Amino acid sequence: MSKDLMDYIGDPTAFLTQLYHIAVDAAQPLNTVPRYMPKPPKNGRVFVIGAGKASAQMAQAFEENWAYHDTHPLSGVVITRYGYSAPCEHIEILEAAHPVPDEAGLKATNALLAFLKDSALTKDDLVVCLISGGGSALLVKPINGLSLDDKAAINKALLHSGAPIQKMNIVRKAMSQVKGGGLASACAPAKLHTLLVSDVAGDDIESIASAPTLSAKTGRKDALKVIEDYGIDVPKAFLHHLKQDDAMDIELSDPPAQDVHVIASAQISLKAAAKAAQKTGLDVKIISDALEGSSEDCAKVHMDLIRTRNFKTPYLLLSGGETTVKVRGNGRGGNNGQFALSFLNLMQPKDTIFGLAADTDGIDGSEDNAGAFFTPQLKQKAAAQGLDIQAYLENNDSYGFFDQLYGLLVTGPTQTNVNDFRAILVIDR
Repeated sequence: MSKDLMDYIGDPTAFLTQLYHIAVDAAQPLNTVPRYMPKPPKNGRVFVIGAGKASAQMAQAFEENWAYHDTHPLSGVVITRYGYSAPCEHIEILEAAHPVPDEAGLKATNALLAFLKDSALTKDDLVVCLISGGGSALLVKPINGLSLDDKAAINKALLHSGAPIQKMNIVRKAMSQVKGGGLASACAPAKLHTLLVSDVAGDDIESIASAPTLSAKTGRKDALKVIEDYGIDVPKAFLHHLKQDDAMDIELSDPPAQDVHVIASAQISLKAAAKAAQKTGLDVKIISDALEGSSEDCAKVHMDLIRTRNFKTPYLLLSGGETTVKVRGNGRGGNNGQFALSFLNLMQPKDTIFGLAADTDGIDGSEDNAGAFFTPQLKQKAAAQGLDIQAYLENNDSYGFFDQLYGLLVTGPTQTNVNDFRAILVIDR
């Protein structure tokens, strides 16, 4: 083991924190947007719209790198989460609630749609759409007969169901006028240039923010199956809607021609973190950038790898994707905290293992932390204080557990979002 490596793992939590920030930096819009700037149309105008937790930073980066302000001035509307705004000169930034939609989201979406209508778009114009995770909750335009309160209740039930994001977004598309290509239709006949910051396992572009600029390939029957499979409680009016034939829907206008680019993803971020860790001499293994499933099950997968594979220590495991939590208790915490608590519960006294599970947007679920660390020292402190890890797991109270032990990672909004980041440093087992 090299001296440099010993220096790094002398403070494992600092090392893991550094890797997290490297991963986040690789997904920053200021670093990624400039690589995907479109050329202006020959005769038309340029408009910028968008939604998501990273959309304001994407808009700011677009403005700063737009080389045609004199000939093709920008204007537009972008919706982001409260506290996630960024200063823009030409693009209006509106804020709304996430993950559960609110009245501000409805007003912001109506303002965006009104902006497009008032712009009287032509086939010569270009609309740049900036989409990131969170856009599904921030673009709020329920189907007729569904109130905002109904939509918020359904969204909350989805978040507590344990369903993966792809499944949740099938339902979200079915109750929205702007998802599943609805926003693209509002841009017709202009050309679209969509930039995506992916928070979806496998970078499935039809699931990112419920695909507002892509035609839906799922319908009411698909949404009904998700609701039945996960036992999700929804209003009777929505159930009635889902049981109708898809053909009863009013056909959307043909979506305009467009270019679609995933500009940031878990894969890119994990590779950046791996490259940095390898410079210390560590053997680094990226398990997957698209892990899904319950937080508890994914923690077991990671521990099983450590127990059954004869990797030469020390080494680092990295993974991304999005785990889920089936809410059973009334505690606080998100899926990364649940993963960290589950892994800590599996650790044995002899293990010299240090880990971090955190969301790259800086918010784990709806709390103020990005995630949590899991270390031998934290497990020892928990035992000394008489904290029952299993009880906290069953109550979904990872925040309460790690807060008492100063094991939370708190970063504030990171201005991007490519979902979960997990790093586990195995020194000995």
